[in-house]
Amino acid sequence: MYAIVEIAGKQFKVSKKQKLYTPKLQNEVGDALTFDKVLLLGDEQGAIAVGKPMLDGVTITAKVLDHTKGDKVIVFKKKRRKGYRVKRGHRQDHTQIIIEDIVK
Repeated sequence: MYAIVEIAGKQFKVSKKQKLYTPKLQNEVGDALTFDKVLLLGDEQGAIAVGKPMLDGVTITAKVLDHTKGDKVIVFKKKRRKGYRVKRGHRQDHTQIIIEDIVK
């Protein structure tokens, strides 16, 4: 069984026992989460339920594993013939969660 769920403004395809990185959530490590903004639900037989816009009565439970940072992105700005060069880096904050159950 899989589902398309909205977490922190982004959509993710999730299934049971799957680990994924989401934008930073304000929960502590070890906290249990429930997501009820489920857009689509599919099962092993191929049946698909699509919400308009969300499905009622479907929740996804998850657990926070860790708070990490993503890979560094280099931002380099330059204006030719002016001697202007700026190099900056950025690392996005992420939260690693594991999907424990999808409940209809």
